[in-house]
Amino acid sequence: MNVKAVIFDMDGLLIDSEPLWQEAGKETLQQFGKTLTTEQYHSSTGLRTEEWIEHWFHHFNIDMQYAPAAAETIIKKAIELIDAEGEPMEGAEHAINRCKEQNLLLGLATSSPLSLVKVVLEKLNLQNSFDAIASAEFLPLGKPHPQVYIDCADALQVSPVTCLALEDSFNGMIAAKAARMKCVVIPTADDYNHSKWNAADAKLRSLNILDFQNLIML
Repeated sequence: MNVKAVIFDMDGLLIDSEPLWQEAGKETLQQFGKTLTTEQYHSSTGLRTEEWIEHWFHHFNIDMQYAPAAAETIIKKAIELIDAEGEPMEGAEHAINRCKEQNLLLGLATSSPLSLVKVVLEKLNLQNSFDAIASAEFLPLGKPHPQVYIDCADALQVSPVTCLALEDSFNGMIAAKAARMKCVVIPTADDYNHSKWNAADAKLRSLNILDFQNLIML
């Protein structure tokens, strides 16, 4: 495995924030009289909040003039919830330590705003763990567009083809693969057996079992 860097997603991979994002999103949509199913929510994980709102506003035929304020509401609610209730994902510390043992560069590529990145890294005591951090906050397009992964590889000064991405969402997996990276996915338990993950290079139940000996053939 010719890997020089491992690039982590953040939400749902390092911190158990997806239920909190889901709560913030569902509460906001309920203000417009719309309710999301869990399956619908899973289909849109990994999107930036602005694109998430645009997707569901179009789906539910909600007037787009309310979209910017709705996105701001979701971000504010999510940051408050994650700061108060967010917990590290199982195996997050193990995975980071295993990467460091392999002398690999570490990157973080997230759809979330930098204000949330700061909250999460401080909460998990990971402020000094990453060699580069890239956010899609101000990019023209977020995941599944690959730009945030390409930007992270550039910041690490390595080629994307020498990067391994760790992702929990379908949109994130597509972004990493479009950037020409290898991608290992760690889906939620209720979504683990879905055929959509077949595009990944490997699939794990938990970051706790990340083992570079087993990934040597990637």
